[in-house]
Amino acid sequence: MAATVLLVEDERKLRELVRTYLERAGLTVLSTGSGAEALSLAASTAPDLVVLDLGLPDVPGESVASELRAAGPVPILILTARAAQEDRIAGLELGADDYVTKPFSPRELVLRVQAILRRGHHAAGQESASYGNGVLVIDEPRHRLTVRGADVDLTPTEWGILVALASVPGRVYSRFELINRVRGYEFEGYERTIDSHVKNLRRKVEKDPGSPEIVQTVLGGGYRLGIDRDG
Repeated sequence: MAATVLLVEDERKLRELVRTYLERAGLTVLSTGSGAEALSLAASTAPDLVVLDLGLPDVPGESVASELRAAGPVPILILTARAAQEDRIAGLELGADDYVTKPFSPRELVLRVQAILRRGHHAAGQESASYGNGVLVIDEPRHRLTVRGADVDLTPTEWGILVALASVPGRVYSRFELINRVRGYEFEGYERTIDSHVKNLRRKVEKDPGSPEIVQTVLGGGYRLGIDRDG
């Protein structure tokens, strides 16, 4: 079954162009130029991914992203003319999985959409693994995470980072390594945005995100999983 993408872009010609490219890639596309309608469509159709413009006429794109993220782990790709690094980081801290600035290549946008969808549906052929005496349980086949006995929803990018770190607990992964393992490719300016995704990940898995015990920072190196695998 084809994945469903909800495209939220108020510029009609651009919306139709992007829709055409996504449909040519075999995706089912729902489209709107309204933030309010986007939220209604997301609630009623449960899309596999949302491509979201921030400059919407009725509801700020940031508010739409926040409501989507509060409702569940649906992947979000932000599409915007705001190209400053601060804007990019702010968008990722809203919980977006990727951030594309205008003008852009429709073909590259499709590749990024496909990469996010692959991450979200990937399931490794191994059993669940427990870490830190059961503090963390990662069930890759079922794409399920349990932290201290409670289910936790992660975005595809957060999931990819955690699975990468957990593959070898204690090993230090550079930001460059993580962005390549999670996305499958590297592109200019995105290596540092791993920090924003890690910040979001820590909010979900750490007792005290300010003093992380699970996802630890190694100054000058990158990140590592700070708890060992059980057994």
